[in-house]
Amino acid sequence: MRPELTSYLLVAGAGFLATVVSVPLFLLLSNRLGLLVEPDARRQHERPTSALGGGAMYLGFVAAFVVAWQSGRFDAVFDQSTEPWGVLACATAAYLVGALDDVIELSPPAKLAGTIVAAGLLAAGGVSIFWFRVPFLDLFPLGYDLAFVATVIWVLGMTSAVNFIDGLDGLAAGIMGIGATAFLLYGIRLGQPGVDLLREGNVGPLVAAAVLGICTGFLPWNVFPARIFMGDGGALLLGALMAASTIAVGGRTPDPYSGQTFFFYAPLAIPLVILGVPMLDTAFAILRRARSGKGVATADKDHLHHRLVRLGHGHRRTVWILWAWTALLSAFVLYPTYNEGQGDAIVPLGVGAAALVLFTLFRPGFRLDSSLRQLGMAARHRRHRRQRRAPLSAAAAPPALAMVEPDPPPRAAAEREPEAAPESAPEQDPEPVRPAGSSPVVVIVEAPSRE
Repeated sequence: MRPELTSYLLVAGAGFLATVVSVPLFLLLSNRLGLLVEPDARRQHERPTSALGGGAMYLGFVAAFVVAWQSGRFDAVFDQSTEPWGVLACATAAYLVGALDDVIELSPPAKLAGTIVAAGLLAAGGVSIFWFRVPFLDLFPLGYDLAFVATVIWVLGMTSAVNFIDGLDGLAAGIMGIGATAFLLYGIRLGQPGVDLLREGNVGPLVAAAVLGICTGFLPWNVFPARIFMGDGGALLLGALMAASTIAVGGRTPDPYSGQTFFFYAPLAIPLVILGVPMLDTAFAILRRARSGKGVATADKDHLHHRLVRLGHGHRRTVWILWAWTALLSAFVLYPTYNEGQGDAIVPLGVGAAALVLFTLFRPGFRLDSSLRQLGMAARHRRHRRQRRAPLSAAAAPPALAMVEPDPPPRAAAEREPEAAPESAPEQDPEPVRPAGSSPVVVIVEAPSRE
């Protein structure tokens, strides 16, 4: 009996609860050990922040797998093959490599070697790319050697994509959560009666459900301003898990599906579209660094999210834009799998894509309350102009005007000794005596001639 959607939601819920509860433990651990990431010119945060969030995500994944194993709803997955244990071994190795890099900062070759080991464990467990289909062309079966190489390359690509996109608070966790949701629905659809492209014990949808749970459990702690980062441990873990899920579904399906788009004739194209944002960013980063003569592992601030921030969108809105792009691409992929050729939902998807492009490029300064702010600024500007038009104060009076205080009463003026006038001051007519208590008046004083 195939697992139902409620069974996958149970697994995702277990991953969510375990992750959201485990984060405070790793926050306490990082503060005790002083393992905090300091702000610098490349990073976007403003205060020292823990980067051990990957540990909470790993515990969430283990909890989700244990619940799936003990629930009895996934017996076909755990009893028929060693694939779940290969996925667990790969996830463990990937997390340990990333966690070591978070603590002692591994060299790029050491990090690459560790990721290759994780990919090898995945292939040894039976999760490999056996079939490779080129869109509109033919299906190419891969031998064991080529399958291992293709699996390693796929895992390296996925882990690098997640690592590169993890540059803003909540960005990587949100994108991978959306992508995992889409791939879970895609895997369930391929296993439904009438389609039957996935065998009952396929581990791909189960892994996608676990990724959905740990991402949603981590997001409350990671959205802007983040209290904890996933670090390389979390990034490599998510990349390895999504690589395993996509290989288990896309790289194991030799039969074409009579859909209306070419995606069904190239199952491995599905994750490339669903995760188009990180994949595109990774491709551009590799080309950019190769053209400039830099190493692929050299960090910079020219990623897609950095460019959107410089465009004027700000931290929080840049994350929302990239989430929206991932959701739109996921809907574009899922639409032909569920509509069976009926309906015109592709039209609103195209309209949404065009609107998102226009908003991304041409309205970086938009705010929901911009109209109210503009009205308030206009009112303050008018009030300020009215104040400027008021009578000039003593400090702002022009040099040709002087404030003359009223003379003291006659008796007080007679008793007071006269002050010696400056030698250079010209003689002037005495001012008329004004009654005590009268207000100051403004008189015009002509400046002495300079001839």
